[in-house]
Amino acid sequence: MHSFTLWRMHKPRLSDVVGIINKKYPFALAEPWDNVGLQIGAPSEQINKIMVALDPLPAVLEEAIFLGCNLLVTHHPLIFSPLRQISSSTVTGSSVLKAIQGGLALVAMHTNYDIAFGGLNDLLAAKIRLNEVRPLKTVGHEELVKFVVFVPTAHHAAVRSALFPYAVQIGNYRDCSFSTTGQGTFLPLAGAQPAVGAVGSLEQVEELRLELLVHKKRLGKAIKALLSAHPYEEPAFDCYPLLNESLPIGLGRVGYLSEQVSLRGCAATIAERLGCGSVRMVGDPERIIRTIALCSGSGASLLADAVRVGADLLLTGDVKYHEARDAEAQGIALLDAGHFATEQLMVDAVRDFLSVELDRAGYQAEVHATKAECDPFTTVTTNGLCESKHALCCM
Repeated sequence: MHSFTLWRMHKPRLSDVVGIINKKYPFALAEPWDNVGLQIGAPSEQINKIMVALDPLPAVLEEAIFLGCNLLVTHHPLIFSPLRQISSSTVTGSSVLKAIQGGLALVAMHTNYDIAFGGLNDLLAAKIRLNEVRPLKTVGHEELVKFVVFVPTAHHAAVRSALFPYAVQIGNYRDCSFSTTGQGTFLPLAGAQPAVGAVGSLEQVEELRLELLVHKKRLGKAIKALLSAHPYEEPAFDCYPLLNESLPIGLGRVGYLSEQVSLRGCAATIAERLGCGSVRMVGDPERIIRTIALCSGSGASLLADAVRVGADLLLTGDVKYHEARDAEAQGIALLDAGHFATEQLMVDAVRDFLSVELDRAGYQAEVHATKAECDPFTTVTTNGLCESKHALCCM
């Protein structure tokens, strides 16, 4: 019991936290122009307290450092383009210096989090209560591999536990595997150092055939984990490429409302559910809405895809004038709820995700949601009253 308590109190390294994020929201999914993953910090550093925010704002960095956090996880990257210099005369340079001087590591989960199953666009779809949600623009499917390992019965549980972090999550099920019994034979030759048996003698061992689904891009790491955990000098394993397709990977989402509603009513409901003070609307207010396409942040570039799938409405943010005119011409409604309102959902969601997964992995680290950011836009009414674009504002 005492050793278990010590294990539970182990602090994660920065690389452990990055690995947890990468397993659920692989950084490899990010758009080619994006910059995600570890931006500042030493992978071996122990993490005591984490803050989650949408933006790496100066106020957010100050809040994180003041609260004693040594990791800030954000959606938008601080370092987006290559830096020619790190100078306090620029906002980015000043923030980089502030983070380093304050001992604050930074990790960004941007378009990988937008695209990944269960990521930001799925959060937005759930928030407005869409059904039968699927990617709006499919960009591919991840290749799957059946990873088969032969392991002595006594070491089965340990090897399986070592491989579970690399196993594919199937829908809402994780740690999926299959095992069956059999008998392995081998004859150690001169120079071998067998864990079981002796050189020159045929050995027969009761073994289990352990099978897991692994994403092809993670197969190399799974093999390394196997070699570290397996008791044999030369463990036997097979890798079978599969024709099975995993869930489609794509930009945005499209789904259906349980009941049709007018565009006016849909706009009011979405504004309420996102906590917006207002939304901008393009289209006939009495138009009937049932199929909704969406893309968090700036997603008007997916307008043609929304039309292609037969959506009645595209929900996004940062809609420009000519994009609104294009929507009118193509006969699709638009709702602009703002960049902040369609993305700030990630803060609480990522905080909860990290808290659960760190605890599940046996790590102890506090995870906090920032209180130091709010929508930069303010709505000014005709009577001169100012209202924050977003009701969930800063401290």
